[in-house]
Amino acid sequence: MKTRSMNGPKPSIVMEQNKHNFTKSDHKIYEYILANPESVLYHSLTELSDASKVAEATVLRFFRKLGYKGFQDFKFLLAQEVAAESSQHSQETYMERIRTNMVQSIEDTYDILDVPSLEGSIAAIDQSEDVVIFGIGSSGIAGLDMHNRLMRIGKNVSIITDPHFQVMRASSLNEKSVVVAISLTGSTKDIVDTVQIAKEKKAIVIALTNYVKSPLTKYADYILLTSAKENPLDSGSLVSKVTQLYLIDLICTGLTVKNYQEAKKVKMEITENIASKLY
Repeated sequence: MKTRSMNGPKPSIVMEQNKHNFTKSDHKIYEYILANPESVLYHSLTELSDASKVAEATVLRFFRKLGYKGFQDFKFLLAQEVAAESSQHSQETYMERIRTNMVQSIEDTYDILDVPSLEGSIAAIDQSEDVVIFGIGSSGIAGLDMHNRLMRIGKNVSIITDPHFQVMRASSLNEKSVVVAISLTGSTKDIVDTVQIAKEKKAIVIALTNYVKSPLTKYADYILLTSAKENPLDSGSLVSKVTQLYLIDLICTGLTVKNYQEAKKVKMEITENIASKLY
């Protein structure tokens, strides 16, 4: 059984991954906490209510909606996060900060990993002979890596990054197909529309996304969450792809372990065939 840092995911991650489901009042609380994390540590429930301009009952419901017992429970974990980040970033160069962000994003993704969803995803892909990966833009790049990895262990897999081709391919799926839909926001309309068609065709859908509740996750049988904070100006950042690639690596490694002898045989054949392309 894996241990979790801070007795659970960081509060900033929990808020980020649930914000698609926030009400207008929830967003006021979220934005205030995000802008004033250190001040929040010294607020009472009433003070936070006044500062964010929402009712006390709404503030309390906000924290319970996120899975906390109450404001004090949230503050205890937030204090640990603020202290850790302050010590990390106090004297970092930009090179150190990028390294820290990369490592931290993977650790945070590990902390929120849903093991049953991972195991279910591995089993679904293992049992399927028709695996299709959908991704657009930066998420399509991560999808290409997954395509390469799955081919190397002998899976019949295809990757489609063009929205029109995605719709055409989704229309030919059936209950024996598995779709891996990669979308950081889970709100890319082309991906959501394609996955909706896939579900109508009774395909199993695995979603790799950053948000617990989004248009994409409504259609997913298995949800694997990444943990990469990305604002609109940082869209397509490497940190986001690193977390997607981490989950992809877990899936592909799990499949390899599950079918070790066959995967080893296919890898050897591929290596021998590729060797003939080299001088």
